[in-house]
Amino acid sequence: MTATPFLADAIALTDLDDWGPLAEATGDAMFTSGRTLWAGEDGAEAGVWECTAGPSDWVLEQNEFVHVLSGSMTVIPEGGEAFEAGPGSTFVTPLGWKGTWIIHETLRKLYVLY
Repeated sequence: MTATPFLADAIALTDLDDWGPLAEATGDAMFTSGRTLWAGEDGAEAGVWECTAGPSDWVLEQNEFVHVLSGSMTVIPEGGEAFEAGPGSTFVTPLGWKGTWIIHETLRKLYVLY
């Protein structure tokens, strides 16, 4: 039997693991924490991620589904239109996506890498 990962309230989760400083930060140090709910093959995983405020540049090596639980950020795709993402926002960044995330205050999201 395969276990079914479950979180009753991802916003209220208080025992996140310290994932250290964000390597993609382009300004002052940004700090991350989270909880992996599921890990599969080829780096696929799903979980909760939290990060402190600041700018960061990304080049994604996987597809990522994002659902913002709290906080807000400006997402600036390379060569595309910027958008604001806050609580309730959902977006997908495809493999190879390049751009900038400007996190305005501590952000918590649900993510799926695939």
